[in-house]
Amino acid sequence: MTTGLVYHDRCMDHRTGPGHPERPERLAAVMERLRGLPLWGQLTHLSPTPAPLPAIAAVHDPLYIQRLREACLQCRGRGQGHIDCGDSVVCAESFDIALLAAGGTMAAVDAVMRGPGAIDPITNQRGVHNAFCALRPPGHHAERDRSMGFCLFNNIAVAARHLLDHHHLSRIAIVDFDVHHGNGTQHIFEYVPEVLFISVHEHPSYLYPGSGFAWEKGQEAGDGFTLNVPLDPGADDRAYRRAFVQQMLPALDRFSPEFLLVSAGFDASEHDPLAHMKVTSEGFTWMARQLKMAAERHCGGRLVSCLEGGYNLRALAENVTNHIGILLQPEGHDDLMAMKAGM
Repeated sequence: MTTGLVYHDRCMDHRTGPGHPERPERLAAVMERLRGLPLWGQLTHLSPTPAPLPAIAAVHDPLYIQRLREACLQCRGRGQGHIDCGDSVVCAESFDIALLAAGGTMAAVDAVMRGPGAIDPITNQRGVHNAFCALRPPGHHAERDRSMGFCLFNNIAVAARHLLDHHHLSRIAIVDFDVHHGNGTQHIFEYVPEVLFISVHEHPSYLYPGSGFAWEKGQEAGDGFTLNVPLDPGADDRAYRRAFVQQMLPALDRFSPEFLLVSAGFDASEHDPLAHMKVTSEGFTWMARQLKMAAERHCGGRLVSCLEGGYNLRALAENVTNHIGILLQPEGHDDLMAMKAGM
């Protein structure tokens, strides 16, 4: 199984200032752990390039794009500023790095669509079975016309729209297991029946951003193509397994996606400081395995995961590494592991 890793050192240059949870050290911890393990040499390393502005404008209002650019320009020589809310901190380099993060997701889906063994004659990028995007800033809170919750451009939405418009797919599934509801992704696609959005998260009555109730199911033509599974504070591995087995995996099976995108936030960890959940590293590994098997059932294993949250550095590094380890496993190995686990 060939797995791509999308990363760029420039992602460290999005500086959010002292005390901000979404800090460069998050990505540094992930990369340090990955580089110290044998799996590093098994990965296909993919280089991101900035997303072209038309690709960003396909999911974000041009006026918002301009506001973000201007907010970053105003930071030159002044350190940090913010856009739309105090949580969304920017620096002079943030606009360019947000383009790079969004472009990284496009590079990942292009490599997966290319397939293992193929090489792009222009970029010289190799094709892969699946990929993980170790990039920042994260994206799933960014709505069409505003930034929220540390997110500037909605990376996973850019990838989904690229699959629809450039690769001409017609059924894209996005699964978001970040502890916070993926309000931005829902906002962008809630009218779009070609995109199934599934989010499992801490109940919005208790946690930011206050959306993601079970009754939010999409709008008009997109009605029924949004599935929110809110869980009470303290939910553990068993609760997440129930959510997957009873609701999320059946919804994926009914939709039968041609490509699976994953907003991989690891802040439901029992060690995370920003939420109240109790998911263990084994729980996250189980979720990764289920998603990989779903991709193998429906879309030839075509899966791209994008880093979202996760703010305990040690837990984040461990959980990202385990997730990538699952992506690297040969097809069929996951079915054997599931049977041994009694699934």
